[in-house]
Amino acid sequence: MRDLAPMRLVMCFFCASLGLGLAACDLPSTHFAGVAPTRVVVGGSTFDVRVRGTLAEAVRVNPQYAPRLGRLAKQSALAMETVSGCKVLGVLGDQAVQVAELSCGSIRPAVLRPSARYDCMEIPSGVERENGTEYLDYDCSPY
Repeated sequence: MRDLAPMRLVMCFFCASLGLGLAACDLPSTHFAGVAPTRVVVGGSTFDVRVRGTLAEAVRVNPQYAPRLGRLAKQSALAMETVSGCKVLGVLGDQAVQVAELSCGSIRPAVLRPSARYDCMEIPSGVERENGTEYLDYDCSPY
């Protein structure tokens, strides 16, 4: 029989590395460190949203297989608007972390409570764009 001790050591290292990697999945970027997140669910995607100044960050924390960024960017923008009370000017990022610039006007509204959690449902608007796709409305409520 072969000695399996080296293989066990490799497997232990792999499992520990995987565990540490998964534990870091919802950590904020450096600019948003120390800001408490607000959890928002939009169309089946769950985001931890942090707001600092005129920037917002949405970290997707639910498992989804390769979601397309186009739809995900719209969902994260809605999540950031819900938490900040400001309009999102544009979203940059990938399927896991999106950052947006906020336009809050001359008076910055109060940021919603970090401990609150929101659930948002897509509601068909019945209005179609020129290319045939439908505009969606969202209804958000704390839970």
